[in-house]
Amino acid sequence: MSGETDLARLLAEMNPILREGEYVYCAVQGDAPSWFALEPIGTFREVEGLTLILERPQAEAAGLSYGPVLRLITLSVHSALEAVGLTAAVSGALTRAGISANVVAAYYHDHIFVPAADAERAVEVLRALSSELASHPNPLPAGRR
Repeated sequence: MSGETDLARLLAEMNPILREGEYVYCAVQGDAPSWFALEPIGTFREVEGLTLILERPQAEAAGLSYGPVLRLITLSVHSALEAVGLTAAVSGALTRAGISANVVAAYYHDHIFVPAADAERAVEVLRALSSELASHPNPLPAGRR
C-alpha cells in the first residue's frame, strides 16, 4: 500500500491527532538490549550516541536525563516517504504560531513532537491549516506546483 504524495491532499486530509502521554528524548551510549527493553517509540543512532524517544515515566524509571517534555501529534493521513512539502508546510505553520516542532516520518504517518504546554494550540494550528487548504487546494505558489 503506497502513501499519498499530493501535497494539497495530504494537508487537507492530515487529521492531526494528539496522543495521550508525555514523551522525552534521551541520549544513551551504545545500543545495549537493555535500552530497547524500555520500548522506545523511536530511536536514532548518531556519532555521539543513541537517541531514544520514550514516554516520560519510562525515562524517569530508568534514571535517564532528558530535555523538554513533549506531546505527540500524529497526522493520520498515510503520507508517502517521497512526498514533497508536508514537513515544510506543517513546520512552517507551527513556526508562525511560535511552536517548536520535531517531526519524525515513519512508514505510514508523520509524527510531530511539540512542547507539552503548546500541544492543544498546535493541534488547532494544524486543523486550521488543513481546513484552509481543503477550501483552497493549491498550497504552492504559481510556478512551484
